[in-house]
Amino acid sequence: MAELHEIEQVVRTRLRSLRHTLGLSLDELAARANLSASTISRVETGKRTISLDVLLPLSGALQVGLDALLDVSGNDDVVIRPAPSSSGARTTWMLGRATGNTIAVKIRLEPTDRTPEQRVHPGHDWFFVIDGRVRLQLGDREIMVETGEAAEFATMTPHALAASDDPAELIMIFDRDGQRAHVHHESTG
Repeated sequence: MAELHEIEQVVRTRLRSLRHTLGLSLDELAARANLSASTISRVETGKRTISLDVLLPLSGALQVGLDALLDVSGNDDVVIRPAPSSSGARTTWMLGRATGNTIAVKIRLEPTDRTPEQRVHPGHDWFFVIDGRVRLQLGDREIMVETGEAAEFATMTPHALAASDDPAELIMIFDRDGQRAHVHHESTG
């Protein structure tokens, strides 16, 4: 029984923290979740039992999965040990656990004679060039992004990345939809 109370307390704290982090009032969250502000207040303060009929709309309105709200496994091992994964001229290292809405990766691009095929997907991409020069193809435009520069763009515009002349390394952040879409295939060109 004590363990259940502890889990509920963690969930209540997470709900309140997420609401505050997103800058939402009780009324704003209530409108998003189609619940009353008083229900949300009672859940956050422990005056109402947490149930799926409240937790599901709240998790959707806060844009977080139920697993993230209910996970009480702790933060025993907070260090991430990225392992390289290579495909063609690209090596990637996942820099976070694939449980959040955004994913961070380190990418090393090797120069190639092939032109990467432009792709589209819902969301936004952001990347920062750590070393080298990255050629960003964004629709009909070609943009050179230098060491120390960043780029951000809507990903419904066809886009592709390539190293310019020498290898390039970058940190990229994209949303969960982008994670599935970022399997680039090279085409001869």
